[in-house]
Amino acid sequence: MPAPSSDPFFRTLPLFTAFEGVAEAENYRALPQDWWLATADIVDSTGAIAEGRYKSVNMAGASVISAVLNAVGDYEIPFVFSGDGAMLALPPSGLAAARAALAAVQTHVEATLGLDLRAALIPVADVREAGFDVRIARFRASSEVSYAMFTGGGGAWAEAQMKAGLYRVPRAAQGTTPDLTGLSCRWSPIQARHGAVVSIIAVPVAGVDPQAFQALIGDIIALAAQEDRGGHPIPVDGPPMTLSVKGLNIEGRIAPQGKRIRQRASAYLQAGLTILLSATQTTLGRFDPRRYRQDIANNSDFRKFDDGLKMTIDVDAARRAAIEARLEAAAEAGICRYGLHVQDAALMTCIVPTALARDHMHFIDGADGGYARAASLLKAERPAALTP
Repeated sequence: MPAPSSDPFFRTLPLFTAFEGVAEAENYRALPQDWWLATADIVDSTGAIAEGRYKSVNMAGASVISAVLNAVGDYEIPFVFSGDGAMLALPPSGLAAARAALAAVQTHVEATLGLDLRAALIPVADVREAGFDVRIARFRASSEVSYAMFTGGGGAWAEAQMKAGLYRVPRAAQGTTPDLTGLSCRWSPIQARHGAVVSIIAVPVAGVDPQAFQALIGDIIALAAQEDRGGHPIPVDGPPMTLSVKGLNIEGRIAPQGKRIRQRASAYLQAGLTILLSATQTTLGRFDPRRYRQDIANNSDFRKFDDGLKMTIDVDAARRAAIEARLEAAAEAGICRYGLHVQDAALMTCIVPTALARDHMHFIDGADGGYARAASLLKAERPAALTP
């Protein structure tokens, strides 16, 4: 039965701390019946990535989350970042603000980044009427940040409806700008330390035995866990503090007209100060650069569950081969479809409302297409039996 409507739905969900819990049904709760799903993605993101615009694609995807969270005024609503887009779950009280934010961010992304962003709002009631569900779990990534995990097939169904042109949110008038306070992508890509950064998507085949897919997820997580930090692309003491000029320029471009020069200058100043304080291990007021870098590492979403497993991990050649072999065997057995893309670095896009608070969020993707390219490589379902 659907849960009763309640705006604090997500913050009152029980937390689980071992990522293996994404495969356990008891960690999930039904989204309230009168909630909505907001979904958005970039049209032809793979084409934009092929042109070397992966930072812009990630920034556009994260801008959906930033715009909606700022508009709704609540950073504790369920969302998931997918590299070239995002999905959020919204209570009825946030619907009007979210609709306006989605309309504005589509217009703004096209005007500033030259990307075609589409968005839709789908009632959870319609998802269930179509025979799917939306169930949410709350994974504690760190003491400061928790991320939503989505299951039930409803998110994938909602995305398909959007791509079919249904439930679409019309764009706002030219010149409309969303509130993207806190959104940034100013740090350079994080180079692989163990061999390669691998972006993986594994989704269940329709009608598969849930236990067979859960076993696969457990095996993939266990294989990644053999690597340092479970394959986390960011070292335990945080990423290298090196600036990306391309990222800083993108930050400046997405600022509202008339504030772009000031935004770019502010971004350079803040980033430069962070680098200086980090290099000298100097605390400035309540800002501790060492703790800030550690929080970046702890708060990052390098793995998630969104109607399937998504991971961007840094692993050596042997572990990568073992993971791919397990996925291939599961695909042959008719358990999953998967896509896997290899690159030499990870990319980080951030929402940092204030560096003085520790609940800043960091979205991880591969630096050369990541999830978007993995999704384009998803192998077709195979007509194999599940048992020999």
